[in-house]
Amino acid sequence: MLSKRCALVGAIILGACVATPLSPAFADPAPQSASPTPPSVIDALERDLGLSEEQVVTRLANEERAAATQATLSSQLGDSYGGSWLNDDASKLMVATTDAGATKAIESKGAQPVVVERSLAQLDAIVAQLDQAPQEKKAAAALWFVDVKTNKVAVQAATTEAAQALAKAAGVDQNAITVTATAERPTPFINIVGGAAYYIGGSRCSVGFSVTRGSTPGFVTAGHCGRAGNATTSPTGTFQGSSFPGNDYAWVAAPGNTTTPYVRGSGGANVTVRGSTQAAVGASICRSGSTTGWRCGTIQQHNATVTYPQGTVTGLTRTSACAEPGDSGGSFISGSQAQGVTSGGSGNCSVGGTTYHQPVNEILSVYGLTLRVG
Repeated sequence: MLSKRCALVGAIILGACVATPLSPAFADPAPQSASPTPPSVIDALERDLGLSEEQVVTRLANEERAAATQATLSSQLGDSYGGSWLNDDASKLMVATTDAGATKAIESKGAQPVVVERSLAQLDAIVAQLDQAPQEKKAAAALWFVDVKTNKVAVQAATTEAAQALAKAAGVDQNAITVTATAERPTPFINIVGGAAYYIGGSRCSVGFSVTRGSTPGFVTAGHCGRAGNATTSPTGTFQGSSFPGNDYAWVAAPGNTTTPYVRGSGGANVTVRGSTQAAVGASICRSGSTTGWRCGTIQQHNATVTYPQGTVTGLTRTSACAEPGDSGGSFISGSQAQGVTSGGSGNCSVGGTTYHQPVNEILSVYGLTLRVG
């Protein structure tokens, strides 16, 4: 089973997989940690690395010992230290050095020495050079990193040409890098939480509620925040549908991000969304937005028609909760029930005001969305 996980372990934790017998230095259990590993961690490692419980316990002991050895040797070797890595089953610690005379010192600590051309400091300096390259060259690459196992810096992009262009623009030593094509397109993973900010170019609005359409995660927001096709950041997404004026609703697909059943409440505490049953006139209601945070009032009327400078919007709910620019699109919630997304209003949160929201159930129905609930 471990061999089947070799690629996963290599890509994320260790590097290329090599079948290596237990090193004598790592054959004995490491000293007992002051903080025993929680059972949930052991269970997760069994699941994700394809290991038995015994293998997990042994691996963790080896890793603890290796961390201490690595810290000692990196300090002891100083400028000659070239980095270190564990083999595929964490039974052996490999330690690189540019000083062939340091191999005995490495072996005395139970590690296996590897004599290399470049120190870790030199490799880090190459990464720093790449970091300072022109933005247009960096944008065409996916990632770059120190690969201690090859004693080089790896540069990866959609094409090898793009990777080479970055290296050339940075002026790095071509002999010290590897360039490869990759399908990786890293994007930030963000929890989608109602009331949090998101950005459309130079503009800011607020997330309404987390939703899904099929397996695609995203969120609902105000239609006046963006048009279909507009891109968002933090979280990264794209407006899939938008209606304004007439209505004031939209939904943004945000693949790679994580939907949550939460709205940011008072003091940043999460309020869990349990459903979307419409509250009655006179009921208390709170809204969450990226400008003024958590503000509350009461529902004054449903099915209000409002004339904005851009046109008329129908079917809104009028409330006494205040809001300000940037709160647009944010969550309205009554108790645990989602009510709608902030549209517009009058006044502000200094003197008070009236705010309108677009009912969320209409948005869900129009776009075939499922509200994320706790």
